[in-house]
Amino acid sequence: MDRALTHHICVTCGTQFAATPAEPERCPICEDERQYVGVNGQRWTTLATLRRDYRADIASLEPGLTSIGSTPSFGIGQRALLVQSPDGNVLWDCISLLDDQIIAAVRALGGVSAIAISHPHYYTTMVEWAREFDAPIYLHAAEREYVVRPDPAVRYWEGETQSLGAGLTLLRLGGHYVGGQVLHWAGTADGKGALLTGDVLQVVSDRRWVSFMYSYPNLIPLPPATVRRIADAVAPYPFDRIHGAFGRSILADASAAVERSAQRYIAAVTKGLGT
Repeated sequence: MDRALTHHICVTCGTQFAATPAEPERCPICEDERQYVGVNGQRWTTLATLRRDYRADIASLEPGLTSIGSTPSFGIGQRALLVQSPDGNVLWDCISLLDDQIIAAVRALGGVSAIAISHPHYYTTMVEWAREFDAPIYLHAAEREYVVRPDPAVRYWEGETQSLGAGLTLLRLGGHYVGGQVLHWAGTADGKGALLTGDVLQVVSDRRWVSFMYSYPNLIPLPPATVRRIADAVAPYPFDRIHGAFGRSILADASAAVERSAQRYIAAVTKGLGT
């Protein structure tokens, strides 16, 4: 008897794969030097199991912006952000869990008109989300090779910027990934703007600063020229706040934080610290 096809999910990074009768042999996202295979080896789960063992963690971050996570933490601890917009809501980044509670909460906030994801560590169950809300997924074309569950909902864009309407603009920053993107949200309630970054720009423990890395878990830095280019790419866009990965945000003067962080990083790498 043929085994049923299953969309397996990598336990380490939370990415859902195309349906197969058996567990995949490997996760190319985790085998990449920016990530890692867990100490217990490659392990798999399913969305049905996540729905049994995890629950939603939903909170308002500011007017028009809602955080969606899961508890206990799964994968790398991803969180998604729902931006409410007059042109239709945008889901920024994605989490592996998608259950009835999340679906009801998102629909109550107006649903999802588009999905945009910073880089492959947040692809998770993006196709499940796209199908549930009938929404396209905007990914930079440079990351096409990491889409392990292809689907017609995925729209690859090229270049440096992509408008999602109503003051929402994707900016390709690169660095962590060649196609690493952030979302500039001009239409915040206070009009000061915000930048949604995942860890393409990483808000650090001292919330006055961000950092820039090729690999965070493996502590591989970026060259100074790349960091300078990233800071210059966001400079023309006004933003007072950054909402980054792992529940970390900078709540005031965020654009200045990016610039001084870039200067500190470049000085540390070029001149050296602790010598």
